Amino acid sequence: MNKVVPNAEIAIQDIQDGATLMLGGFGLCGIPENSINALVNKGIKNLVCISNNAGVDDFGIGLMLQGRQVRKMISSYVGENQEFERQLLSGELEVELIPQGTLAERCRAAGAGIPAFFTPAGYGTEVAEGKEVREFNGKQYLLEHAFDADFAIVKAWKGDRHGNLVFKDTARNFNPMMAMAGKITIAEVEELVELGELNPNDIHVPGIFVHRIFKGTNYEKRIEQRTVRTKA
Repeated sequence: MNKVVPNAEIAIQDIQDGATLMLGGFGLCGIPENSINALVNKGIKNLVCISNNAGVDDFGIGLMLQGRQVRKMISSYVGENQEFERQLLSGELEVELIPQGTLAERCRAAGAGIPAFFTPAGYGTEVAEGKEVREFNGKQYLLEHAFDADFAIVKAWKGDRHGNLVFKDTARNFNPMMAMAGKITIAEVEELVELGELNPNDIHVPGIFVHRIFKGTNYEKRIEQRTVRTKA
């Protein structure tokens, strides 16, 4: 099945106000730049965004926050985004901050068809408020539920027209587990290759999880915090 669409605008055309989105990446590493820009230009509102964090103010999800397109962020930390911090502290933005491992497992559980799981992370903190607690082998665990996202939007290094995906280095991060978890998964790739060009042993996400794929353009690949050694 050919899952290729021409561009980001076509890929996200049926995302409407109030949708719940998973957005791959970690900081600015491996984020779906083209798809986010298309969402910004479309101007949809009241989105629930599941992402490790929101990057920086003038790039990626930060642009969606600037445009007041996001009603709720589900993340593990605020990061370098001052507008995210401002909206959180002012009460303009609903924010659910959860442990990073719990965020990852809620994505993975959704992709695996597991409705909920118990984890010790967050017990005895604000994270535990309103959640079921059970004891296993003398230790307390919280019940956490799998995410329920309308769309998962990810960015891969390579992909083919069946939607098989390969990620590169640390850009792999949250992308594979989110790709498996959305009701509809949209993948943008740096290289769109012919069937058979990807080594089956190298594929990180099988195409069965991907519904639309397109070749992205003009990737900036910004670095959130660049640290370099001074010359000797």
